[in-house]
Amino acid sequence: MALPVSLLVHDILLKLDLESLSAAACVSKILRSAAALALSSLPSLHLADFSPDDRTLDRILSACGGVTSLTVNCLRVNYRTLEGFLGSHIRELNLLCCSAMPPSALGSIGRKCPNLMVLVLEWAERGSYDEFTGNFHQMLSCCAYLESLCLKIRGVEGPEYAFSSEIWPKSIKVLKLQPALEDDVISLVKEIARNENWPEVIKFPSLPSICLLQSLSLHVRNISDKLVTTIAESMPCLLELELEDRPWKDPLPHGDLTNVGIQSLGSCDQLKSLSLSRNRQNCQTSFKRVNDMGIFLLSEGCKGLESVQFSGFSKVSDAGFASLLHSCKNLKNFEVRNSQSLSDLAFHDLAEAPCSLTELRILSCNLITSETVKKLAFSSKLEVLDLSGCRSIADSSFYSISSLKMLSTLDLAGADITDSGMSKLGQGSAPIQRLSLRGCRRVTDKGISQLVLSGGIVSKTLSSLDLGYMPYVSDKAAHAIATGGIAITELCIRSCFKVTDSSMEALARKGSLENGSRPIRRLDLVGCISLSVQSLQMLKKPLFRGLRWVGIGRTCLVDKGGSVLSEIYEERPWLTVCSGGCEMGCRDGWEYHGGS
Repeated sequence: MALPVSLLVHDILLKLDLESLSAAACVSKILRSAAALALSSLPSLHLADFSPDDRTLDRILSACGGVTSLTVNCLRVNYRTLEGFLGSHIRELNLLCCSAMPPSALGSIGRKCPNLMVLVLEWAERGSYDEFTGNFHQMLSCCAYLESLCLKIRGVEGPEYAFSSEIWPKSIKVLKLQPALEDDVISLVKEIARNENWPEVIKFPSLPSICLLQSLSLHVRNISDKLVTTIAESMPCLLELELEDRPWKDPLPHGDLTNVGIQSLGSCDQLKSLSLSRNRQNCQTSFKRVNDMGIFLLSEGCKGLESVQFSGFSKVSDAGFASLLHSCKNLKNFEVRNSQSLSDLAFHDLAEAPCSLTELRILSCNLITSETVKKLAFSSKLEVLDLSGCRSIADSSFYSISSLKMLSTLDLAGADITDSGMSKLGQGSAPIQRLSLRGCRRVTDKGISQLVLSGGIVSKTLSSLDLGYMPYVSDKAAHAIATGGIAITELCIRSCFKVTDSSMEALARKGSLENGSRPIRRLDLVGCISLSVQSLQMLKKPLFRGLRWVGIGRTCLVDKGGSVLSEIYEERPWLTVCSGGCEMGCRDGWEYHGGS
């Protein structure tokens, strides 16, 4: 007896992902008809996990007439393909990795989607200064109901022309402006200060007098007291504040962030999330003028904080960081990066702290050792532990890590761990889904085999594994992963020089075995110089079933692939082959692809 179509669609097909739904449509005429009905009933469409080409996207969108929320990875998409689908029915639009869209697309989005409430754009700026500015202003003028705008622009020469519009929608509640890192916050301040309606404090143009803004994120050239105090005074009802800078040289005293700016944030007593970061890519500098006193005052004024992320606070000691852990009773997410003063002492009394952390990230803090990890043994709610760059983390920490029964993400990049630690982790009870061992030079094939072949919980839960830059990882580890890593769908073996075609052959068949193993979806082979051009043949069907992204940069596959790569592109339109050096999924270098 056949199932009623309505039951088949709503109780079964609408619960499948897009790929499974498409596969079901190939089984029979009845399922094809039901799948078409299911696609037309979808309220939202999420296409961020892979990069469709124009032909594939057009076929998908033509079947999804009821979508009001659309997310697309536009790495290989021409705007003309999207333009015909956009309309007043779209309420939420997330366009990611827009590497080759013209500035005119901004104006078109505004005209076609006047009812937008949420807009996220990751944009590689192309075209002239005036063209970009004009279309950005036009977009804002058309979207009168916009409540959330996140605009991440790569390649813009300055923030003042991109974000100086006088027609910000008055309904805006979430504003994230992350232009190119050459932005100069001083020019932004001067332009806004010229508005005669706000002679004393800096405010964003045309925001209502009772500011509705709840979340503000800015990536600027330099964070200063002037910027921070202005935000605090102008927007005391902020719930979330994220500021990041990337200075080209050490800021002068009058143009830097000090305890004064930090203290001013105490007036934002409703603040739930605070992130202050100084990126050292252009200059090895830090927030040298903020010390423990500033953090003490902040922790007293903002006791409702649930998330704290600090990067580059070189003069804040254990006492300052500990004050946040003990004063903010609702603290769940705590992150510190690039602190030369943070040590195990900050976490000495963690068991007595009133907060219950679910995410702890301590990155590139050289004084942190395994003693800090041992203090986490009783953290029953900890889900994320990131200790990347903490080189004094050793095997002894795995006794505590292995007992964390809620832990889903673990990053130990650069740690001083060995195969012995991998054995303990493999036999532990932590249900880890994402694990990074990047740069752990003392871990070998034996350790990886012990991790995935031990039969422990992690061998069944691990879905993403990063083994990049590990000199003693070879084909043996890849074969162990293909056999025992049944849930692994994302694998990075970047710059593992001993990996050869044998690894490709083993991984290509993962998911086709009868052990319930899932196929590889994303594979990072960048810098695997022992691969031969013949290994490209394994990217053809039917091998690597379900593969969506593969990185082959800095290998002979790029220069000698030629016609084989062309055949792969034609045969597998859902697959992105990245010939650059991008990290997994091209999240770090999409702006350089130019739509190719």
